[in-house]
Amino acid sequence: MSEFSYAPGLNLDIHPAGDPSAPVVIYVHGGGWSYGDKGTDGPTRLVPLAAYGVTVVSVDYTLAPQAVYPQQVHELKGAVRWLRANGSRLGLNVDRLGIWGASAGAYLGSLVALSSGDSALEGTVGGNLDQSSAVQAVVHWFGQVDLAASAARTELEARLLPFHFEADFVGDDGSLDGLSLLSRASASAPPFLIAHGDRDRIVPLTESLALHYALNRAGARSRFELLGSAGHEDPEFNSPATLATTAAWLRAVLD
Repeated sequence: MSEFSYAPGLNLDIHPAGDPSAPVVIYVHGGGWSYGDKGTDGPTRLVPLAAYGVTVVSVDYTLAPQAVYPQQVHELKGAVRWLRANGSRLGLNVDRLGIWGASAGAYLGSLVALSSGDSALEGTVGGNLDQSSAVQAVVHWFGQVDLAASAARTELEARLLPFHFEADFVGDDGSLDGLSLLSRASASAPPFLIAHGDRDRIVPLTESLALHYALNRAGARSRFELLGSAGHEDPEFNSPATLATTAAWLRAVLD
């Protein structure tokens, strides 16, 4: 593994597949946008996936509430541009890039993928503005899709599940309106691999299904994987079978 800075105060780790022609996927960690870092899933998820023939680039982004939307998206797009600008000297195949996220990271990665050409979400983090921030494949694991819907709770639910993640993500002056991935689904979206556990009690299964159906209706390619008896961040997502399937899909799409 090698660590690099892609912008002031922002780093990434490269877990090489060992083959310079291997496809490259950017990994965005979860944690409700409020905790975690690029090394959180290294030993259990990222290194094993790299062993299946996909180079994994795990990226840090500024956590909430220190950063609010859209800063995190600007940072991730900056990481994509940095990789495109520096890939050749690092021996990486960056002509076509994938992005892979879990939970809150899946939301961010999907938003990066679905906002190509959106100047409001491009930002200038890290420079390399002559490079494209577009990605060509998305792996979306048990992530939020419509933040207004996922933040809505009854009075009882708010007492039992006092999550503040969405509010911290947008900040005191922000709004959750318009932060649905569904409204960005279009025929020009890159291919998606969406996976969710049927016992997820943090992010409902219906979130991922809604994204899958919206992409299909729009004419984009989407594959849906349902993991039986799996909860949120379930160990089954790190199983050899799941990681091998994910790597095979990335290799096929990014070839």
